[in-house]
Amino acid sequence: MNSPKEYIAQNKTRFLNELIELLKIPSVSADPAFSQDVLNTSKAVKTALLDAGCDTVEIYETEGYPIVYGERIIDAALPTVLVYGHYDVQPADPLELWDSPPYEPVIKETENHPEGAIFARGSCDDKGQMYMHVKALEYMTKTDQLPCNVKFMIEGEEEVGSDNLGIYVANNKEKLANDIILISDTGMIANDVPSITTGLRGLSYVEVEVTGPNRDLHSGLYGGAVANPINILTKMIASLHDENNHITIPGFYDKVEELSTEERAEMAKAPFSLQGYQDALDIESVYGEKGYTTNERNSIRPTLDVNGIWGGYIGEGAKTVIASKAYAKISMRLVPHQDWEEITTLFQVHFEQCAPKGVKVKVTPHHGGQGYVTPIDTVGYQAASKAYETTFGKKPIPQRSGGSIPIVSLFEEELGSKTILMGFGLDSDAIHSPNEHFGVWNYLKGIETIPYFYHFFTEMKKS
Repeated sequence: MNSPKEYIAQNKTRFLNELIELLKIPSVSADPAFSQDVLNTSKAVKTALLDAGCDTVEIYETEGYPIVYGERIIDAALPTVLVYGHYDVQPADPLELWDSPPYEPVIKETENHPEGAIFARGSCDDKGQMYMHVKALEYMTKTDQLPCNVKFMIEGEEEVGSDNLGIYVANNKEKLANDIILISDTGMIANDVPSITTGLRGLSYVEVEVTGPNRDLHSGLYGGAVANPINILTKMIASLHDENNHITIPGFYDKVEELSTEERAEMAKAPFSLQGYQDALDIESVYGEKGYTTNERNSIRPTLDVNGIWGGYIGEGAKTVIASKAYAKISMRLVPHQDWEEITTLFQVHFEQCAPKGVKVKVTPHHGGQGYVTPIDTVGYQAASKAYETTFGKKPIPQRSGGSIPIVSLFEEELGSKTILMGFGLDSDAIHSPNEHFGVWNYLKGIETIPYFYHFFTEMKKS
């Protein structure tokens, strides 16, 4: 195939402007206040897919936010690539920590992105990475170089658990039939060290509520005589880890896969600077489960973290009160073979049992998903590896990710397809955080690399 570099250079400004316009829409699926914006984004994605060369595009309504499906079928005898992405974004809070408004995209140079990065909520997760695929399709159709069939499934509920995606997939297996699924919702080690994500952690997300007295109490009259739900909750949370930062829930590790010494040695070959990692986060030392390295702790080991905690008076000044209730949101990242529903049950039973008398505990499961590992000896992985090697000039490193994309295991279960995770973001891009950004170089490099995947995958499938 002809190099896409020239086409990208000719259309660079337009490619950036189109993404910027998409990023201006605050498609926050978690907050009903933005529901119309989420719907507007689905329409914008439909228009973009049609303009890029899809023959048909439809917006499929669900009980939540719609799924945008598009396709270009050139020959039923050729392989089919199914592209998955999401157009919803995380809430931008806390707004005061953004250097520029989250929905007013700006391009600024950074140490990791000397050619500039687009600062906006959703720039890297996942609008920017999803839009690379749209523009890659445009390049292939406009230059008559699309070598196989392509289907798109872009949803609007990934950041809230993809509640309706499973229903859609189960009801549309024939429509979604494919030879490989392609997702860009992950990252790579560095711009000069390309990598392909070969493993994802699963997820169990719960909310807990601890209730003490039937009303807020005066802390002078009642303090020391009744259980304080906030005190109790913090003790209960602290008890979930031991002195080695090992999770104390009975049965939690029963199905955890222990990687061999050889596999851990291979992982350790990936370039990593502990000092650089600490400096980037402005911390004096790392912290985690004893016996594992930083890269192992955030990829091949399960975790339990408090994502939010609240209760009592948090306004200006003082209010001496013992709150009636205290709350926390807790997420557990799981490794392959740990079943998220089983882990949720284990958590619920343990958390309720470790509560002292004098309080009531309620555990509300929110969402979750299974972990996933993709083998590196498949045609899909080999095609992706050759694509990166073509555009980066070096072979990518297979790497397990600490993040979760719960629908990946669902796709394999329902559609029987393997997934290739071709991410182009960096860990420093601040996804889910204030000042999220995505490098201009990375965005354009993704558009350049993706067409080679189609080319090599089709070539290998034919042979």
